[in-house]
Amino acid sequence: MSKKNIIGLFVFLCALSFAGCGKDNQAPEAKQQTSEPEIVDLTVWGAAEDEELLGRILDEFQMEYQGQADFRIIYEVQSESHCTDALMEDLEHGADVFAFADDQLNTLVAAGALEPIDNSEAVKEANLPEAVFAASVNNTLYAFPLTADNGYFLYYNKEYFSEQDIESWDRMLAIASEQEKKITMDWSSGWYVYSLFGNTGLTVGLNDDGITNYCTWNSTEGDIKGTDVAQAMAVMAGNTGFMSTDDAGFLSGVRDGSIIAGINGVWIWNAVAVEEAWGSNYGAARLPFYTCAGQQVPMASFSGYKLIGVNAYSEHREWAEKLAEWITNEKNQELRFLLRGQGPSNIRVAATEEVQNSLAIRALLEQSEFSSLQRIGGNFWEPVTAFTAEILAGNPSGESYQKLLDTMVEGIIAP
Repeated sequence: MSKKNIIGLFVFLCALSFAGCGKDNQAPEAKQQTSEPEIVDLTVWGAAEDEELLGRILDEFQMEYQGQADFRIIYEVQSESHCTDALMEDLEHGADVFAFADDQLNTLVAAGALEPIDNSEAVKEANLPEAVFAASVNNTLYAFPLTADNGYFLYYNKEYFSEQDIESWDRMLAIASEQEKKITMDWSSGWYVYSLFGNTGLTVGLNDDGITNYCTWNSTEGDIKGTDVAQAMAVMAGNTGFMSTDDAGFLSGVRDGSIIAGINGVWIWNAVAVEEAWGSNYGAARLPFYTCAGQQVPMASFSGYKLIGVNAYSEHREWAEKLAEWITNEKNQELRFLLRGQGPSNIRVAATEEVQNSLAIRALLEQSEFSSLQRIGGNFWEPVTAFTAEILAGNPSGESYQKLLDTMVEGIIAP
């Protein structure tokens, strides 16, 4: 007989024998009271930038359930983007509760790391439909939605750009060059490089096996060919107003005044830091159009969600799920927005005036028309990085753009 059936039988017998016998509404399981509370060891993984916020949330969780268990909760820094890799190294002894990007969901479910959420209907009702979809596999909810802002848009300094200027990437690059300033994207990451391919008719995505990719970025047919995108990228790379840099480089340049616009997201304190640096000149908008094959193409974007998972092998899975639900509840999503500026997945919080007035969140909503949920296999990233490195360096290999594209696609679709 399963554990749940045993508990159910116990409660049923109690109901027959004692008028007041029932299940504790707050504890994960109905347990007989003892003089010594149960010792509950839980390890939580999250981003370094979340350590202070999560510390506060974990403290309040222990206060809420004080006396029901002796909690020993450890917080460990683990990148959300590499959470699955770390977890797979020793799944049975991995974190009990962990934050991860939604594109890792299929892998975690296939590996048996996640089980369906017990309180799924309540979680679905509390969160945005898109976030619920991102946390589900075959309409079954496997994780708790945490944020609905894992996308990117355009940050710009109003001192240099008008609302008309930001419609055109070419115009923005010209202004930056004239001012001896920089506009940035991170070409070391396929996450951002997708923006240049996504609305061209060239495609990339996950096959039905949930592991391998399909990709037509090297196509020689259609109105826009792969070589057209490569040529457009080469023109950008050669512009003195352009610079490829990561999140840290973007924020550093914003603060020292060398960067006056950039394509980035709201994570790692970006929205808060940019607003502090630019003050009343802080602007955010959907991505601009860029020139490709003589056409004005709207830049695309990946959209994504941060989720909280519960390890199926957790020794205290009931308490772990209770903690995951606590981290993602309405109160703590509101706190996350106020302290971190991250967009909530909770419907009630997303509808608040504070969230609706956020320039960054509004820009993400504007960009959503041109965005797609990221579902990409692991072989996508390195070939794209190798391709863009060659373009940024001015193609020192001397290979044709078609050959460079073919090599990249071969790597992306490799089994």
